[in-house]
Amino acid sequence: MELKLGIPKGSLQDATIKIFKEAGYDIKVRERNYYPTVDDPELKCMLIRAQEMARYVEGGELDCGLTGLDWIKENRADVVEVCELIYAKQSFKPIKWVLAVKEDSPYKSVKDLEGKTIATEVVSLTTDYLASHGVTANVEFSWGTTEVKVPQLADAIVEITETGSSLRANNLKIIDTVLETTTRFIANKKAYEDPEKRAKIDRVTMMLRSVIDAVPKVCLMLNAPENNLASILEILPSENPTISHLAKGNWVDVMAVLDKQTLRDVIPQLKVYGAKSIVEIPVSKIIE
Repeated sequence: MELKLGIPKGSLQDATIKIFKEAGYDIKVRERNYYPTVDDPELKCMLIRAQEMARYVEGGELDCGLTGLDWIKENRADVVEVCELIYAKQSFKPIKWVLAVKEDSPYKSVKDLEGKTIATEVVSLTTDYLASHGVTANVEFSWGTTEVKVPQLADAIVEITETGSSLRANNLKIIDTVLETTTRFIANKKAYEDPEKRAKIDRVTMMLRSVIDAVPKVCLMLNAPENNLASILEILPSENPTISHLAKGNWVDVMAVLDKQTLRDVIPQLKVYGAKSIVEIPVSKIIE
């Protein structure tokens, strides 16, 4: 059995290959070669732009691949969305396609763009969005540098943003969100009906999700006086910490998985109740 897997070329490429590596799949890309090698004989990789991925997966040229929800909708592709994988070029957060105009523009909402010109790379997505608001406008495909087209070449744009910095740098303001998008692992319907291919896809996605689920987490280990254990467990935002008795004294060892962002509040509170030998351990995978 050989699974034809599409790796998104472009902005998602490095982040995708890194996540695969952390999941246990070592993908290597050679310069000017669109067929990366991978240390799994059941996988055959191909680099394809995310914009086209859903079309080739739907057509069966690829069994599966990774692309954004936005490009699935833009291609109106009929594929299986196996799972959501929330990561992007710069962060592990959703990104947005937004409707933007010049800072001093008179347009305040999508309703104000009736009969106007909107430039974007996602023509179908934008057309569907306008239709949902009962607005008819001239939607033009943009080959890039979309931000500079307002107001001379277009009245508004629909553009993707992860941080908003490029829009702000070009004196643009967001007046609405067209779509919040995340990366999806998609599969060809026929391929996903094949028991062997489906089993392989499910194993791969399980490992990818384990890496992404672990990103915001850490493992915290600490020693605590047994008489303060109840108070310490109330502080720990963990469903079921592991507790074991130490060899000497009335002390216990506590181990829990927490969100990284909670540590700055949790650790000082733990110290108040006598916790010591507090150790933070990185988490590379979490499999439920």
